[in-house]
Amino acid sequence: MGSVNSEHNPLGQTSEYKDVYDPSLLFPISREESWKKQGLDRHQVPFYGVDIWNGYEISWLNAKGKPQVCIAEFRIPATSEFLIESKSFKLYLNSFNQTKMASAEEVRLRMQRDLSAAAGAEVQVIFHPVDAAFPQPPEAHCIDDADIDVTSYELDASLLKTGEGVFDGWICSHLLKSNCPVTGQPDWGTLYIRYRGQRIDEAGLLGYIVSLRQHQDFHEQCVERTFRDLTLACQPEELTVYARYVRRGGLDINPFRSSVESAQAENFRLARQ
Repeated sequence: MGSVNSEHNPLGQTSEYKDVYDPSLLFPISREESWKKQGLDRHQVPFYGVDIWNGYEISWLNAKGKPQVCIAEFRIPATSEFLIESKSFKLYLNSFNQTKMASAEEVRLRMQRDLSAAAGAEVQVIFHPVDAAFPQPPEAHCIDDADIDVTSYELDASLLKTGEGVFDGWICSHLLKSNCPVTGQPDWGTLYIRYRGQRIDEAGLLGYIVSLRQHQDFHEQCVERTFRDLTLACQPEELTVYARYVRRGGLDINPFRSSVESAQAENFRLARQ
């Protein structure tokens, strides 16, 4: 367990790809480090939610040595003590590739146990067949056609403001790009926002999303910062922020944060995923 800049963080380092089960490959990173930067107390964070990871390269051997495959859905509580660094997650999943297991359920339960221990909270693991159909995304108003002049590619919450009228529904933008804080690699995605309250100025919101373009943070922290900035600037009655990031290394990461405790994160899939 460590921080983003720990020398033990596998990101940015040459790694050995093991294909025999090894739970020690998982590298948890404290969420509290990011929360403190935002002035948040980890015991009183202002949101509910989950991080949904989809694993598309899940494989192991059955008792006879025959390869088995599936798609795995991992649900990590947004308030878990730790998030799991993505490269270590991939290395851990790869370690099942040449490991004989009695059944798919044994694999699922072992993953659930290991990931829960690493995250410091109960992680849900769901296996899907490789031809499973994903739910459809919500109907959302896309704001990408707004004609804006862009002057800042560094995070700028001052762009957020309310406009005239009220709104209750989903909006989205496919222009989300942030960057890994360790390697600087780009993370592409689509941002969904559901809110109820005073209408948010869409040109300003799109400018804000574009201002994340050079910002360096993990997927989860980008969504939390967006949630916080929208809350402070626009004070919606209800707010949900949900990013669907593009798949990389056989994994996609989809953080969901909401002011509504009962809000459900549908695990839909977009074309870029």
